[in-house]
Amino acid sequence: MIKPKIISDVNIKSLRIKNFILKNIKKSKPLKKNLVIVIGGDGFMLKTIKRNKNSNKLFYGINSGDYGFLMNKFSSKNIIKNLSKAKMISISPLEMKVKNKFGVERKSIAINEVSILRQSRQAASLLISSGKKTIIKRLISDGVLISTPAGSTAYNLSVHGPILSLNSKKLSISPISPFRPRRWKGKIISDKSIVRIKNLNPKKRPISAVADNLEFRNAKNITIRTNKKIKFNLLYDSNRSLQKKIKIEQLRKETS
Repeated sequence: MIKPKIISDVNIKSLRIKNFILKNIKKSKPLKKNLVIVIGGDGFMLKTIKRNKNSNKLFYGINSGDYGFLMNKFSSKNIIKNLSKAKMISISPLEMKVKNKFGVERKSIAINEVSILRQSRQAASLLISSGKKTIIKRLISDGVLISTPAGSTAYNLSVHGPILSLNSKKLSISPISPFRPRRWKGKIISDKSIVRIKNLNPKKRPISAVADNLEFRNAKNITIRTNKKIKFNLLYDSNRSLQKKIKIEQLRKETS
């Protein structure tokens, strides 16, 4: 029998869940091939799957953190059953390329969102375009988010961005505390779009570019696109899929 790989955070709750699974998995029927069980919170899950971006592994997350939107709820009674019946969803990340004011280029991927944030007390001054079209000529704000459907219920929702269905093939551009134009609500674009963001005043108004939780400071030009060549295969309990979680958040927002 091929045992699944278990990757656990180091907190007490995660280690207890790991030990429970190790004791009970010996009695179970063979599980899915290439299965990786990830025990922790959303941040730990994001870090783990990014490290395995060129693999064909199946990731089943078990939440031991606070919210755990990308994770499954742990059930001591049904854990083996849930693992064997879990449904797969494949998602592609954003790819962010950043050139800073010194000309240094860096690249990273983001599963939830790319955040462009002011780096000082001065508000950011940004030009946002896609292809030959200018989305906004000059945005004065605390920053802007470019979010995937999977990440649209996270930071994006907290800045009043739209929740995107997982199969929408869209990205959300959401301003963070916009000052000028004050009433700009952002824009929903195709996930085939290439978004370019330029810092209009890098000397006086420095900004950071953050891919999920990886930060690059003093950004001058940022390019963001969906990388369809990368697929992350996530597993969810059949009664608690990622699509259902997003739908619940949509309904909650509409009724709140």
